Amino acid sequence: MDRARISRARIAVSLLFLTNGAIFSNLLPRLPEIKDTFELSNAMYGFALIAFPIGGVAAGPLPAPILRRFGTARVAVVGTVLLATAVFVAGSVPLVAVFWVGLLIAGMLDAVVDTAQNAQGLRVQRLAGNSIINSMHALWSVGAGIGGLMGTAAAATGLPLVWHFMISGAIFAATAAVAMRWAVPDDPEEHAAIQAEHVSVDTAGLPKLPRGTGWALLALLPIAVVAMSGVLVEDVGSNWSAVYLRDVLGAPVSMVGLGYVSLVGAQFVGRILGDRLIDALGAVLVTRLGGVLIFVGLGAVALAPAPWVALVGFALAGFGCATMVPNAYAAADHAPGLKPGTGLTLVSWCMRIVFMVSPPLVGMLADAAGLRTALFVFPVMGVFAFLFAGALRVRPRA
Repeated sequence: MDRARISRARIAVSLLFLTNGAIFSNLLPRLPEIKDTFELSNAMYGFALIAFPIGGVAAGPLPAPILRRFGTARVAVVGTVLLATAVFVAGSVPLVAVFWVGLLIAGMLDAVVDTAQNAQGLRVQRLAGNSIINSMHALWSVGAGIGGLMGTAAAATGLPLVWHFMISGAIFAATAAVAMRWAVPDDPEEHAAIQAEHVSVDTAGLPKLPRGTGWALLALLPIAVVAMSGVLVEDVGSNWSAVYLRDVLGAPVSMVGLGYVSLVGAQFVGRILGDRLIDALGAVLVTRLGGVLIFVGLGAVALAPAPWVALVGFALAGFGCATMVPNAYAAADHAPGLKPGTGLTLVSWCMRIVFMVSPPLVGMLADAAGLRTALFVFPVMGVFAFLFAGALRVRPRA
């Protein structure tokens, strides 16, 4: 395949990553408004939010057969359109049951779309002959930032939810449809290898484990701790930053979505620079420095006397967590004593469990002691990342 065709295919996959980040992120700045509409306590709000990760876990076995039947590009695009529809329904219908079911379905669709776009990205990477998947994930951060800014602007101008999610959904569904024109077709001979590599990272279906892997799985736990530390930073930004800025720090409506935007914007920069930093300093040192930034950043958020201090804290934490999940995946893939893909899948499972457990626990603690007090839990993630960073030394597989 000629280089121009590969370049267009890379742009197409990058657009799919961007739309995936943008669609759901449009919802995040409107969450305080939705919380008020349903008159939810912090605890009930937390329980409502876990519908999305529950959907992702429930969809674990689905992507592989769907991709084999319909192809990666088609599934990514159709799934994106359906994901935009699910977010529209969840955010527009003023019924808490519809909100929960909408998020559940969105979580299932997101798991399928995420698998499809990564499988397509790995296909393009194989054709290109060099690593490009990290830059595609950076485009996800760009999309998340765009979605957060759109949601913030919509909230500031008082745009009704139904119009907001209809417009944003139409824009990004159309973008995905355009991207499909440049996607590369699946190669039946390579498809199984691509699926095996990708599904191990991005789906929740657990592989069968060989016998005698107990110690190997135990050795995998420190790697999982680093990965969970990274995703918990994203969790506090996506689920709680807008509520915290508004209810605790008294930020105006035009600012409540900027906590998440600051986090993913800095995460994007960290992912763009991450490969160079790791080449120069090593994954262990970069992760330890990231742990320090998470501790300082989220500590500043919890102690913030004013909204701008919290925005700086979210940015520091976002930069700190940028490379943690990719580094954990790389280390898990080389974990001794496990079949290829087993370590990646188990680390992914741990992250999904964290996404389910964190929101209700933080919500209950916030109701009992206040949201500011509840957020003091999160700087500890930086400490964990610092202490367990040594597990990320990649050792050659025997």
